[in-house]
Amino acid sequence: MNGKLVLVRHGQSQWNLENRFTGWVDVPLSELGIAEAKKAGHILQNMRLTFSEAFTSKLKRAQNTLKFILEEMGQAGIKTTIDVALNERHYGALQGLDKKETAEKFGAEQVHIWRRSYDVAPPKDKTEFNPEGISESLKDTAARTLPYFNSQILPLVKAGKNILVAAHGNSLRAIVMDLEQMTKEQVLELNIATASPIIYDLDASGRILTAQGR
Repeated sequence: MNGKLVLVRHGQSQWNLENRFTGWVDVPLSELGIAEAKKAGHILQNMRLTFSEAFTSKLKRAQNTLKFILEEMGQAGIKTTIDVALNERHYGALQGLDKKETAEKFGAEQVHIWRRSYDVAPPKDKTEFNPEGISESLKDTAARTLPYFNSQILPLVKAGKNILVAAHGNSLRAIVMDLEQMTKEQVLELNIATASPIIYDLDASGRILTAQGR
């Protein structure tokens, strides 16, 4: 029996709504984000999926998305693992800044490079929303996310279990890149919509048999 891997980006967050860089700042879902999460649960419920386990990040917008999905499906009691490896990409000194104002300050081209290049991280300056003085590129995010995914999540799917992962745009981009063997150029064009389930059927070797939502 083949396992299913379902990837869901969190619903719209309050800072998505306000067009601000979020990263590791622990902001809540917006009202629309809550509705999106419940809708995702309804979609998965209609597919009659039953999950063995779920995984999510340490950020509450992903955790609450998972909670609303599982409640909608009547599966709120399943084993859930929370790990920082699934966190969003850390946006460094950009965290908390308005995206339009940031483009006006640094130039649209520079901001596009920070947001869309594979291996260029935003500035690491310490700020109110980056007291640690760290930052990540997509390459850095993949280096954090993929070892966890490949050791803790993928083996369960290969064993025939249905697994739900509620995480973030960039941690999920890293996973999709790895599963679909995308090039660095291809992944830069990949967008993960909020609360829109991506459903993979995988065989025992981890090969994709079918993919929905992509």
